[in-house]
Amino acid sequence: MKLNQPAPDFNLKDLEGYEHSLADYRGDIVIINFWSAECPHAARVDLGLLLLIKEWGGKVHLLQIASNGNESLEMLKAVADERGTNPVLYDDDHKVADLYEATNTPHIYILDAEGMLQYHGAYDDMAFRQRIATRNYVEEAVKNLLKGSKPQVTHVLPFGCTIARVD
Repeated sequence: MKLNQPAPDFNLKDLEGYEHSLADYRGDIVIINFWSAECPHAARVDLGLLLLIKEWGGKVHLLQIASNGNESLEMLKAVADERGTNPVLYDDDHKVADLYEATNTPHIYILDAEGMLQYHGAYDDMAFRQRIATRNYVEEAVKNLLKGSKPQVTHVLPFGCTIARVD
């Protein structure tokens, strides 16, 4: 995945069976978040990310992608409903995670309105040695894009749980 290059298109069904294509969101800012039902880091990020999406009022779309091979469809549905994260797109064979070279949950990719990759990596600066976040990379990147400028930070190593690729 290269910055300032078009993000690869994909088609995935959500947990209810409805098809979603990345191309359908062209013209708006898109956050792609590789998501997990079991990862506590993904749950923590959901709390902040869902508030930001609401704050941005339809100017930014969130595509949550579940790629863990060890999480059942039933588990995904239950947790997505509990957290209010629907729709969650189901990448049951982790092809989209592989295409995007996603390694963790959460692993976030931000696309501008033209579908160009502008940021990828961690949600914020929380880490094993820094238990309280002091900087939100996703919020900074999106605010810059909404103002018509590029993000100052474009890549930070993702922090969270490893995506379980089970064949």
